[in-house]
Amino acid sequence: MLRAARLSAFALLGLGVALLSGCDARPAAPLAAAASSAPAPAAPSANTADVVPISGYEIVNTYPHDRGAFTQGLIHYQGIFLESTGLHGGSSLRKVDPSSGRVLQLTRVPAQYFAEGMTVLGDKIYQLTWQNQKGFIYDLERFEKTGEFAYTGEGWGLTTDGTSLILSDGTHLIRFLDPVTFRVTRTIAVLQNGQPLRQLNELELVRGELLANIWQTNTVARIDPATGRLLGLIDFSGLLAPADYAGNTDVLNGIAYDAKNDRLFVTGKNWPKLFEVRLKPRS
Repeated sequence: MLRAARLSAFALLGLGVALLSGCDARPAAPLAAAASSAPAPAAPSANTADVVPISGYEIVNTYPHDRGAFTQGLIHYQGIFLESTGLHGGSSLRKVDPSSGRVLQLTRVPAQYFAEGMTVLGDKIYQLTWQNQKGFIYDLERFEKTGEFAYTGEGWGLTTDGTSLILSDGTHLIRFLDPVTFRVTRTIAVLQNGQPLRQLNELELVRGELLANIWQTNTVARIDPATGRLLGLIDFSGLLAPADYAGNTDVLNGIAYDAKNDRLFVTGKNWPKLFEVRLKPRS
């Protein structure tokens, strides 16, 4: 289980990221897009036979992280972290102090739901659930649930470009939703060498690029949000030291960006640490 999470990301990608179900007991989504009513994906021709750059990283800072947090979504917001955690009976929405890892505010999600990705748009927090085709809306300041919304298929990752909610469902398709009606306004397809790049999970918009964690790997994809073109890959292999692994340590997941100070953060499910990283060309 842990061994699978720590395999070389690029050995996994060489298999087309066609992976078996992983440590969080969440099987891969169906290969077809769940939202049959969605507008057609952007034309994929620019993706075919692409040779994309691979980035490495260096650790800038290390912060404590709750080892009990099964991280599904992570946001840096005005100096603090907002975090969505998963598992039936363990799902929550949290406000976390970066320096100490202490949970400042917490709203529990009912046990029948497995919470997934989360984002902030305006004065609202939007949080997905895995298989219930239901999302929750919270007041940003009070952390109280104020509404719900529906979508077709599974919910995995969620971010925003300031206008739309951007949703992944474990396939190679990413949907853009109107935040008022929750209708799909457009869909992009992400390919690698002409083949669907599946298992796209936690999302974050960073410097105009859409970063997507590829579930069960140590790899994050860099995607053009306008076209779905694969711009590059980031190899986070070795980020968590072997000494930090425990019985419940799971896969890399959780990307946050501090736009004001241009800082990038990553963590994983049940990881004891959260990292500020700087990307660099892979040597």
